[in-house]
Amino acid sequence: MVDVRMKMLDESDFDTILSNDMEFTGDAKFVNPVMIKGKFSGNIQSSGDLYIGDDAVVKAALNAGGVSVRGKVTGDITSDTVVELHSSAAVTGDITAPAMAMESGAVFNGTSRMISAGDDDEQ
Repeated sequence: MVDVRMKMLDESDFDTILSNDMEFTGDAKFVNPVMIKGKFSGNIQSSGDLYIGDDAVVKAALNAGGVSVRGKVTGDITSDTVVELHSSAAVTGDITAPAMAMESGAVFNGTSRMISAGDDDEQ
């Protein structure tokens, strides 16, 4: 089993945090790492890393540098580097990434596609 790469982070490590008492609906684009602790619905497009907190509920298509999930995600996830599903994660949707790590206890309902960095979807 692959070890989860991303370290446990503190809120002080982030410029942007969607706190646990916030709900956001719409599209988000960002470059620096973002942590979602609340509810998000829509689409996320980013070259930076995305962290989904333990109590977060995300209903969105996610496309980010790296994606680390501890909460609930409904929607497809695409990553340029790695998707990590921690033991508290629950993901319903497809995952496309060069690497994927899943801790025991994580729930994943979907398909995964492992692609090399820089590959396009057409093969």
